[in-house]
Amino acid sequence: MAKKGEERDMGLFFDGIIKSMPLFAKELVAGGVAGGLAKSAVAPLERVKILFQTRQAEFRSIGLFRSFERIAKTEGIMGFYRGNGASVARIVPYAALHYMTYEQYRRWIIKRFPDIPRGPLLDLVAGSFAGGTAVLFTYPLDLVRTKLAYQVVAPSKINAIEVVNTEQVYRGILDCFSKTYKGSGLRGLYRECFSAPSLYGIFPYAGLKFYFYEEMKRHTPREQKKNIMVNLACGSVAGLLGQTFTYPLDVVRRQMQVQRVLASNSPELKGTMETLIMIAKNQGWKQLFSGLSINYLKVVPSVAIGFTVYDMMKSTLRVPSHDEVVIEVVTNKRNTRTTSLHT
Repeated sequence: MAKKGEERDMGLFFDGIIKSMPLFAKELVAGGVAGGLAKSAVAPLERVKILFQTRQAEFRSIGLFRSFERIAKTEGIMGFYRGNGASVARIVPYAALHYMTYEQYRRWIIKRFPDIPRGPLLDLVAGSFAGGTAVLFTYPLDLVRTKLAYQVVAPSKINAIEVVNTEQVYRGILDCFSKTYKGSGLRGLYRECFSAPSLYGIFPYAGLKFYFYEEMKRHTPREQKKNIMVNLACGSVAGLLGQTFTYPLDVVRRQMQVQRVLASNSPELKGTMETLIMIAKNQGWKQLFSGLSINYLKVVPSVAIGFTVYDMMKSTLRVPSHDEVVIEVVTNKRNTRTTSLHT
């Protein structure tokens, strides 16, 4: 009896917390949890993908499985998670802002323009602006994550012949922040943030991801909308389609981020088109899709887990569904019209 009483009191305690939380806070929590879990699940593939994109001479030529073997041999098991601390530190606030601002933008558009069609265009616009907003606030963490994942450091016990490039060694997130800030200031932390590949890449990807997910959910029978397997399937397809259309810009962005870390005899990369042409000319057009196969393996579980966990968290935190938001807006609109007529 005492145990049941404690469980009831604990349930009432958490129930009170949930009720007292503002809506945007619930969406922030739901998005942060979803992003952190999804990113951690695919960290090893993310590390290899970045190495494929930026160190093609060393890793792309030996393939996926030998790249895994090389990292395991030279860096140990923790090598697969190099840069993951920065990745999670970035993805939690990024995902929190991304999901929350998507919901906020969507609600704002519906309330501001109540007659706008509730269709894919709405999700595309809201998702695109949400992605841009999230990138603006978290870009320095993305830059640090890329630099940490790019460096390949061998432990001292490994023979010197097996040690790969160690041009710049960062000891962790704070050390990388410190050295980047000392070298280039605040401008250095936002380097390439407002470049075309960053903006053109995140806006369509973020928008398309929500567009495809919500469009597939729209065609899902009502009784299946909360089915975990259905959500995983919808999230997987949404991530794959969104990533395929924008992947070359992601490669360009990564190479522009690490251009100062590359060997001194490498040409400076400037501008989106110049970088695209340079990569295609010097490395081959296939380099623009380098790591895409790994990205497919990464995107399928990552986006699927992200959307599924987010929907589960929304249900747990009692965040209103999109249908409930539309009903609320329509009801408020009718009440306003009724009040105006009586007045």
